[in-house]
Amino acid sequence: MVPLGSFLQVIEQIGLNRINELANYRNYEIQVTKYEKMNLEVALDENGNHISPKLPQEVKNFLIDIDGTICDDIPNEEPERMEDAVIYEGALDMINKWFEEGHIITFFTSRTEEHRPVTERWLAKHGFNYHGILFGKPRGGNYHWIDNHIVRATRYEGKFTELVMANAKIQVFKG
Repeated sequence: MVPLGSFLQVIEQIGLNRINELANYRNYEIQVTKYEKMNLEVALDENGNHISPKLPQEVKNFLIDIDGTICDDIPNEEPERMEDAVIYEGALDMINKWFEEGHIITFFTSRTEEHRPVTERWLAKHGFNYHGILFGKPRGGNYHWIDNHIVRATRYEGKFTELVMANAKIQVFKG
């Protein structure tokens, strides 16, 4: 077995473009490819240590729900309805526009991994362009996301349109 330090030195020498040739796991190959396409920027803390990379400021990282947001709201208990879910007006055009503009599109759904095949078929049938799907989002709504990166929320209320700036009241940590 090769020590991790030696492996990383080899990777640095041959460059990121060849890392896919060395990776043995499909998921790792996909992650490397996605990171290359995202043009992530290196980020350092105040001591010069690497921290989580960041997207360029002009690129948004969209996490988009499926049921009740881009199509009929179908519960996991009725997967037979997912194949024929009716797409919401404007959803396909707006999401594909964001994709073409270079934004990252990831569907974040309460559907389970068991629903992956029907979900991917449905997205392909309708022509959605996207980078990934995350299954297993907690059900029930009332989400409150805490992160060290910028988080913006847009509640879908029946119509996909361009996003505009608006002032809103939000909860923040007490100073």
